[in-house]
Amino acid sequence: MVVPPSKHAVLSLYASMLRTSRSFSSYNFREYFLRRTKSTFREIQQNEQDPAKVSALYNDAVKEHAVLKRSAIVNQLYGGWKLVVEDQKPERTRGVN
Repeated sequence: MVVPPSKHAVLSLYASMLRTSRSFSSYNFREYFLRRTKSTFREIQQNEQDPAKVSALYNDAVKEHAVLKRSAIVNQLYGGWKLVVEDQKPERTRGVN
């Protein structure tokens, strides 16, 4: 008999994966991993009646989170310019009030 992960564990992993996805400096990677994370956890939520499938999906998500963290670090090291579609911070000038 397979014991499925608790709802708290699933929600904690979901929040952690969203946080890691938002840490990408590249807009395209960031948006892709946000969409992918949401779709993965929608699938877990839809299959919550089958404990074996839920635990398998959860274990896959844990492995994916480890890869996502490493990828986010590499992406932050080699991040490029911001795209036009991203929110740009206004330039601050010194001495102008």
